[in-house]
Amino acid sequence: MRKIFAAIGAFLHTPVGVILTTSAFWHIVVRAAKIPLNPYVSFSLLGVDIFVAFYLLDRLVYYFSQFVLPIQNPKYRQEIYLRVKNFETGKRGPALFIKNGRVIMHAGEADKHGPGVIVLDTASAAVLRTDTEIKDTVGPGVVFTKSYKQKDEHISVGKLLLSNDEYHNEYVAGSVDLRSQWQFIGPLTTDQPFLNPVPISSPKGYNDTKNRRQQTSGLTRDGFEVSPTISIKFSIKRPAEKKPTESGVTSQYGYDADSVRNAITREVIQLGTSENSKVRMEWNKLPAHLVVNIWREYIRKFKLGDLFTTSGISGLQTIEEMINKRIKQSDVMALDDTGIPTGEWLESLEFKQLQSRGLEIMDVRIHNVIFEPSMEEQTIQHWSAEWMNIAKKEENHLKEKEALIETASRDEASKSFARIASSQFGGKPTMPQQNPFKTLQLLIQPLKEFMLNECGANSDTEIQLRKLDEIWKWLLDNNPVGNISDGAPRNSQGGGKP
Repeated sequence: MRKIFAAIGAFLHTPVGVILTTSAFWHIVVRAAKIPLNPYVSFSLLGVDIFVAFYLLDRLVYYFSQFVLPIQNPKYRQEIYLRVKNFETGKRGPALFIKNGRVIMHAGEADKHGPGVIVLDTASAAVLRTDTEIKDTVGPGVVFTKSYKQKDEHISVGKLLLSNDEYHNEYVAGSVDLRSQWQFIGPLTTDQPFLNPVPISSPKGYNDTKNRRQQTSGLTRDGFEVSPTISIKFSIKRPAEKKPTESGVTSQYGYDADSVRNAITREVIQLGTSENSKVRMEWNKLPAHLVVNIWREYIRKFKLGDLFTTSGISGLQTIEEMINKRIKQSDVMALDDTGIPTGEWLESLEFKQLQSRGLEIMDVRIHNVIFEPSMEEQTIQHWSAEWMNIAKKEENHLKEKEALIETASRDEASKSFARIASSQFGGKPTMPQQNPFKTLQLLIQPLKEFMLNECGANSDTEIQLRKLDEIWKWLLDNNPVGNISDGAPRNSQGGGKP
């Protein structure tokens, strides 16, 4: 009984239900008032009311449907109108939202058959397909999916052959994130993957650490296992010029339909380890796969000690540089089995694979290199000894440089002393001085004047001036000629009297 009343209530909410209810109430009122009424006119008016009601409803749905989605293309007006109209009948297709390359939908949306709609943010793009073929590549904005009729099977009834037709719709074959992405593979900074035995307290954590180590594990030329952390920055290949999509949306990250289509539809099959099973590699796993293969190829060309050097370019820097060249250039210079350039240029297959898949790698970095703790201790000891030798060499070099500077300063001081002391004899040539005491006075006098004028007042200057005063006094006392007025020095600051 409740279902019957619910069905009646739902019918009365429709335009036909409202018109019939209103007409029935009107006829009851007219009959109660005993007003004559022509039945043909009543039915004609009822038909006109139903037609006007449905027409107004159709036009109102068309008008308000334009505000359901942010459409900018005029031809999308009819598409959104049909989707809203089908929503009332329950024959609509799936309504999806793709954010940052991830499809978001309500439960059961994928099972709906009919024309649908997809809204993609500025960082997303996708490829649509049917059960039999790849369809369109769509970028940021609003996209309307279509439905089609597919003949699944034929049913024979007697001599008649009936076809069982079903409606199917386009669906998302794959979606991508247009933003630049960083991917980190290898051990964490807190991992200790070479510890043994397995910690009993957390075997699962140890297994995770071991798996991370094996992601980038490689053997050096002298047979030591090395496992670094590798950082990879990559994205879908971007166009040279940003253009709006069919929806009129211009993504700040750039959208290239061919690159998106190649990234999703072109598969790379990776052979598994169990029963030679084939695993389809997703587009965002390919950069790490290529980089790790290049890393393992080059690590075999270097010894463990060659990876870490204190002078010049180390082996790790060479490997990092070669990896970046292999993924960014079409041709690279080959290295021999010892890591030395051969001068031969080879085609980069990794760069070619990235181009064919519509991907580009912007940067690769190698850090947090982990290997056996015993080898690490030996390497540290070797570094310490090498650093000590370098420090001693630098110390000896500094001492030699200091001695050279000291000798040069002493020579310069001697020259300066000679110039100052002989300033009284730098005039016109004269006869040699017969009085040696007079000669000493002429040598001491410019020295005292220079010290008084150029040197600051400090204890060392006072001591030197006092010594000169004592020498001057001794000259006066021992000069047989007597005091010479023109040779008398000036009073010194804090010195004795002449």
